[in-house]
Amino acid sequence: MKNRIQELRKQRRLSQSELADAVEVTRQTIISLENGKYNASLNLAHKIARYFGLMIEDIFLFEEDE
Repeated sequence: MKNRIQELRKQRRLSQSELADAVEVTRQTIISLENGKYNASLNLAHKIARYFGLMIEDIFLFEEDE
């Protein structure tokens, strides 16, 4: 699943570590999310969306063929 985490993080000038701390995961989890190697759980997706003040659908881009 594609996402806009890296784009949003860079817009706010956040490091991967800062975002990881804010949503209570490891920096490696953020790296994996940004690289598309890991899909966030619903709980993590919700934390990330709340952090950025957006809806989950605005960050995680679902494609029908997935």
